[in-house]
Parts: sequence; structure tokens; C-alpha cells
Amino acid sequence: MRILLVLLMMFPGFAFAAGGGGTTFTSPPATTKTTKTCKGVKVWDEKAKKCVAPKESSLDQDMLMQAVRELAYAGRIEDAQGVLRVMQDQNSDMVLTYWGFTSRKLGKGDLARSYYNRAIANNPDNILARSYMGQGFVSEGRIEEATQQWSEIKARGGEGTWAEASLRIAIRDGNTFDY
Repeated sequence: MRILLVLLMMFPGFAFAAGGGGTTFTSPPATTKTTKTCKGVKVWDEKAKKCVAPKESSLDQDMLMQAVRELAYAGRIEDAQGVLRVMQDQNSDMVLTYWGFTSRKLGKGDLARSYYNRAIANNPDNILARSYMGQGFVSEGRIEEATQQWSEIKARGGEGTWAEASLRIAIRDGNTFDY
């Protein structure tokens, strides 16, 4: 993590883009009232000015995905999965990527890989899914498979992105990322 911060300070104009789904996840998610105020599978709805069930919120799919990231980063993995359950397109490569991410964080490596593989089947250029899957391989000591995902990321134009750099760091140091 420190290495990534040093890189960002050395190259302030350089943005690591995660890729896949059109959303970039280059830094930890911002803390909002979703994690500060809401309990359980609830999200902060700015229009309603209160915590609500995700399905009852005015949040669009991108905002719900941000809530998933925030909850997962805060360690509220089951709550993040509760938000994922109400996402409209369960076959979206980004929804599948985060099903994989949260499953991996719950220690369910095989299930996580099945989600990552589905995400990649839907979008072979989803370098975020490849990075997260590779980080899972690193956690399991499967460095050769992690390196294969790193190579795929670079072959798909992802060199220099957050997805590539975070997997490279994980392979080198064994430290994985929580966002």
C-alpha cells in the first residue's frame, strides 16, 4: 500500500484506472453516511436523508456499486453482498467482479474464482476482475496463476493501471488490496 502511495506522489498526474465496466476504482472508497450511520444492509439515500434498504433507495446502479465498495472496504462484506443482491443486472461484469471480491474476502476462493471467470467471460478486458482474481491466487500461494493474470492485464492494454500495479505489488510483496 505504501508503495502505491509513493508512486502516486511521484507521478501525481498518473491515474491508475481499474478498467472494466467504465468505472475506475483507483483509491479506497470515500467514507459516507452509508458506513458512518447505516447499520446492516442499508445505504444512505441523500434524497430521503436517511438509511434505507438498497432496493428502496433512489440510488442508481453506479451509486449502489460505490456503496458495495464502501461497505466491503469497511469490512462489512455481508452487507456489501446484500447490496449486490438488489443490483438489476446480476450478469454485469462489474457486479460479478464484486461478487467475486466479496466472496474472496469471506474466504471462499473457489466461489470467488467462479464469479471472476464469469465476469471475464462477459468482458475479457475486465482487468479489475483479473487483478482481484490474481490477488486471490497470491493469497493462496498460487503465484504462477497470479502471474498469468498479470500478463493478461498487460496484454489487454492495462499496463500502468491500478489493476496492473496492485497485482504486480501483490505478486512481488504478497500484500493484497482491499478495494
